[in-house]
Amino acid sequence: MESETESFPDPTEQTGFTARENITSLFQPDALMVAQFFEDRGSKTRLEPEKRLMLAILEDAIDCFRDNHLARHGKKNQLFDKVQRWIFGVSGGWVFDFENICSVLELNPEYIRKGLVRWRERQLSKHRSASHGEEATKGPQLRFPSRRAG
Repeated sequence: MESETESFPDPTEQTGFTARENITSLFQPDALMVAQFFEDRGSKTRLEPEKRLMLAILEDAIDCFRDNHLARHGKKNQLFDKVQRWIFGVSGGWVFDFENICSVLELNPEYIRKGLVRWRERQLSKHRSASHGEEATKGPQLRFPSRRAG
């Protein structure tokens, strides 16, 4: 007579992760690039040229934010200030405003903003811990324009 207990497969054999790692991965934020978000949608319908342009503008702004966030002087600092105002500023009703682009592309602008803030805080923390001396404590500070209407 066979045993009445069933044999369950070991979860580490299927995924290579322990049960704790599997559970922990459920609570990790999803890292998703804009292009990946539209990847499965693109197979069903192609983005219209206007939406492709808006997506390119958004991707360029995010790249500019990430590439220039440590700049303290010169053109890179000016680029960072400009893109930061565009992303974190109040929408002025322009067709290519950050919030309008997000709306057209069905993206949550606050989610993107919060993600960029968290990313930058992590990068600044890494930069400070990698640097030594007084300059590390005076490193770039988070600067965000006020979100005032008008």
